[in-house]
Amino acid sequence: MKLFWIKRVFGGLLLAAIFVTAAGWAVSSLWNWLVPVLFAGPTITFVQALGLLLLSRMLVGFRGGWGGRRWGGGGWGGNPYGHPKHAYWREKMSNRWQNMTPEERQQFKQQMKEQWKGGCGPRGFGRGRHWGPEPQETEPGHSAEPTATQS
Repeated sequence: MKLFWIKRVFGGLLLAAIFVTAAGWAVSSLWNWLVPVLFAGPTITFVQALGLLLLSRMLVGFRGGWGGRRWGGGGWGGNPYGHPKHAYWREKMSNRWQNMTPEERQQFKQQMKEQWKGGCGPRGFGRGRHWGPEPQETEPGHSAEPTATQS
């Protein structure tokens, strides 16, 4: 049993070392490829790239990226670190769904499809959503644009 944990800790340290080495190499390679050409800046060494990585993590934070789940990060999933309101709304919607009849569920699904058919929000992330007013329908045979009159 003790040998299992020693192997596990050693494997974890080895993976961490490989990850840090790969990240340092990637940062130094990208920096040395882009910065001197684009901004006439200096090249950096591998150790300087590791320092740059550490500095960026210190400035941005050690949360683990977008919605990181470690150390109190958010997220919509069922993780124990999510915001308490997420669990409240998830439970409320689950209870509402369970109390619906099959016809009500079908109607609800149809309403959601209609509401979200154009994408995610009013800025047009999908298709068909615009900020402006809805286009006005015209009668058949009449064009929507005004025509020039001949005098």
